[in-house]
Amino acid sequence: MKVLRFTAVWCEPCKMLARNLENITTQVPIQVIDIDQEEDLARHFNVRSVPTLVLIDQDKKEVKRVVGVQSVDQLDQFINY
Repeated sequence: MKVLRFTAVWCEPCKMLARNLENITTQVPIQVIDIDQEEDLARHFNVRSVPTLVLIDQDKKEVKRVVGVQSVDQLDQFINY
C-alpha cells in the first residue's frame, strides 16, 4: 500500500493537510505529487481538486480516496484502516 498525496504549492488547504499528516504515525509510504508538475499522473487518477489523497495497492490500483483537509483522526483512519 502507498498513499499518493496530490497537492500544489499555491494551495493553502494542502499546507494544512501536510501539517496534519506530520502528526500521523504510519508505516505506509506517502508520495507527494505536485499536480502542476505531474499533470499526467493527476489526470490518470482523475484528480479534480486538491488536496486529494489516494490509497493504492501493490498493483497501483486505487483502494480509496479522500478530498479536502482532513483532521489527524480522519487521516489516521484513512491510512491505517
